[in-house]
Amino acid sequence: MKRKQYQVDAFARRVFEGNPAAVCPLESWLPDATLQAIAMENNLSETAFFVPDGPSFHLRWFTPVAEVDLCGHATLATAHVIFEELGYAGPAIEFMTRSGRLVVERKDGMLVMDFPAQPPVPCAAPAALLDALGAPPVEVLAAGDYVVIFNDEAIVRTMEPDMAKLSTLALRGVCVTAPGAPGSGIDFVSRFFAPRYGIPEDPVTGS
Repeated sequence: MKRKQYQVDAFARRVFEGNPAAVCPLESWLPDATLQAIAMENNLSETAFFVPDGPSFHLRWFTPVAEVDLCGHATLATAHVIFEELGYAGPAIEFMTRSGRLVVERKDGMLVMDFPAQPPVPCAAPAALLDALGAPPVEVLAAGDYVVIFNDEAIVRTMEPDMAKLSTLALRGVCVTAPGAPGSGIDFVSRFFAPRYGIPEDPVTGS
C-alpha cells in the first residue's frame, strides 16, 4: 500500500534552513511498530503522523527510536501540510495529542502555535550532566528537559557534549543557552541535545 508523505522545513525563511520534519497523513492508525519503522527510515529528528477525527486531528510524533510527548517543529509542519497541501479552510487547527489539546491558527500570513507552558525550576545538576557538557554553568533548571544557562555565548556555540553521558540522564533532553553578545542584535543563543531519543542535536527546537 502506498502512502503520501511530506517533508517540511519548519522555522525557515528559505530552503535548506530550519528544522526538517516528515508529515504522514493517515486515514486510520497503523500499528505502532510500523509508525516507528517509518520514522526510523526517514531518519529525521521527528516524523509526525495524524488522523482526522471530526473537526480535529489526532497527532503523534516519533523520533528514529521512540515516540515523544511533544514536538514543536513537527506540529508546525503538520499544520502547514493541512492548510497548504490538503486545503483545510478553517482559521485554526485543533490537534489532540499526548500532551493535550494543541491549536495552530493562521494569523497575518503566519502560523501561530498555542503550546502548554512548562516553566523550568532550579534544580541540582546531575554529575553526568556537568561532566557531559564540560563547562561550569551559571544555573541549571529542569522541567521536561534540563535548561543549562551559561554567561558566554561562545561556550554554547563551541560546546561538544559527551553524547553517551547525556544519554544516561532521566529527562528528555538538554537545552544549553546564553545571552547574545552585546550589540549583536541577538537576545540569546541555544542548542538542544536529546541523544536518548535518537537526536544527538536538534537543528531548531520549538518545544
